Amino acid sequence: TVEQPHQNGSGANGSTKEEKDESKAVVLASTQRKLVTNEDRLADTAKMYRQIIENVGEDPTRQGVLKTPERAAKAMMFFTKGYEDNLSELLNGAVFDEDHDEMVIVKDIEMFSLCEHHLVPFLGKVHIGYLPNKKVLGLSKLARIVEMFSRRLQVQERLTKQIATAMVQAVQPTGVAVVIEASHMCMVMRGVQKINTTTTTSCMLGVFRDDPKTREEFLNLIKK
Repeated sequence: TVEQPHQNGSGANGSTKEEKDESKAVVLASTQRKLVTNEDRLADTAKMYRQIIENVGEDPTRQGVLKTPERAAKAMMFFTKGYEDNLSELLNGAVFDEDHDEMVIVKDIEMFSLCEHHLVPFLGKVHIGYLPNKKVLGLSKLARIVEMFSRRLQVQERLTKQIATAMVQAVQPTGVAVVIEASHMCMVMRGVQKINTTTTTSCMLGVFRDDPKTREEFLNLIKK
């Protein structure tokens, strides 16, 4: 379970030094990405893929893989397009004043991401719950928040916390709960090679962390 820590000057809505460093790194990556044209980035990435194809012992001029570097480069740009997004533009005003204080849950949001350690996929489902505090978020925006953070090089633990923190920034709710269940290809295709393993991470903030009954209600509802 991943929880927002109290120590190091960080409360339920605060940020640890590690989170601030990660945020700066993401901003830097996004800025660098925008400084280079899409065409230049695609061309540079394609050259790297062509070298990889040659390094593994394949003939990069063989017809079957001749266009693979360009296709792979385009795919990688799509897999990591979340670096080009930011929360304020994503929300686009879809935060509404509403006197609703009961739990809101969107579950089974499909998620695809790339493990930052091996650049292979991990995929699964995200469940998000929050208790509104005079504001609600357009339901589709929850899925878009998942998309923004998952379309980056990630680890599941950080992804879970980033989604929860974004929800806090968006609507300042009484509490947020995020659970991710995922299968990691780095465990399936290499290493221990265990096909049926599932990794579950959670981040509980506010009332979901402090009140066991609220947390239990959320966990029971996402199982149904």
